[in-house]
Amino acid sequence: MKNPISTIQRTSAQFRTMDAKDKRRFILDGFLNNALYIVMLVFIIYTAIRTDNFLTLGSLANLINQVAAYLPMALGIAGCIVLTGTDLSAGRIQGLTAAVSAVLLQKMDFANKMFTMLPDSSKWWWIGLTLLIAIAVGFLIGLLNGFFVAKFSLHPFIVTLSTQLLIYGVIIWFFSLNGNNSQPISSLSQQYKDFVGGTMFRLGNIAIPWYVLYAVIVTVVMWFVWNKTVFGKNMFAVGSNADAARVSGVNVFMTTMMVHALAGAMYGYSGYIEAVRVGTVAMNTGLNAECDAIAACVIGGVSFVGGTGKISGIILGVVVLRLIFVALTMLGVDSSSLYIIKGAIILVAVSLDMRKYLVKK
Repeated sequence: MKNPISTIQRTSAQFRTMDAKDKRRFILDGFLNNALYIVMLVFIIYTAIRTDNFLTLGSLANLINQVAAYLPMALGIAGCIVLTGTDLSAGRIQGLTAAVSAVLLQKMDFANKMFTMLPDSSKWWWIGLTLLIAIAVGFLIGLLNGFFVAKFSLHPFIVTLSTQLLIYGVIIWFFSLNGNNSQPISSLSQQYKDFVGGTMFRLGNIAIPWYVLYAVIVTVVMWFVWNKTVFGKNMFAVGSNADAARVSGVNVFMTTMMVHALAGAMYGYSGYIEAVRVGTVAMNTGLNAECDAIAACVIGGVSFVGGTGKISGIILGVVVLRLIFVALTMLGVDSSSLYIIKGAIILVAVSLDMRKYLVKK
């Protein structure tokens, strides 16, 4: 592990040997490389000064809950970005798996239950099996994405855009089954809600639900997969240079497929959690959720150039992004402006990331 003190000392020594022009360029590069963090830090400080409730225990608890809800999808889509791609179908996969989870776990005595022949939704074995079903649905869709990307060398943007539209069609069909007539799916079983969103403990007056613990477990598993397995090493090798990885003996086809499949599994898990978090699943559940995930990944240093990214960076990206949105909400910014700001953050983050790549090149 690098010693940060020695790194600072070496950088300081190099800076002293530079002429005035190089020093100005060094300072400018340092500012531009970290401009997004600097601007966000200034904004957070500004919000803390303007809003009394921003730096409170309740606000911290709310932030933890939001990070836990949005982190799994970011962890999934990050692998696709490491491969120099993306996944535009993530939000729709989340919406589909949320709908599947909600249908399978509606209350047994609910008058408008879509499928009355299903097992008792209060049984723990059925709640656990539904989680596996949601993950499996996401995994299979991700596997399909990965197959078309790897087999036909199609750009992930086109593949996942197509999949996004296909899944939305499936969602519309699913919501019309058995006389549901596109109505939102509600009345989830209490046991399901307790398993996902039940109170684990409290911070101030805000409950910390069980899905926060599950998010920690998922993050640890993903860290292990990325850093301690052959699959993780192959993923970064393919992202850095697919041709060189192939020559080195890496199965590029299988690695690409499994990265997308793992991402799909994460979206499926996220959908299972989201059904309880939103309470009522509608056809637009998960819409544009991939935008938040992509923004968090890029802020956290997962480069679209490929082969670069850390789990710790993704966590930081999600935390920073949620902090920004919480701050904007507290400042009374309307929802339409949130979309504008979200788009601007993605554009600026990708631009700065590409600038770093061009400077290195």
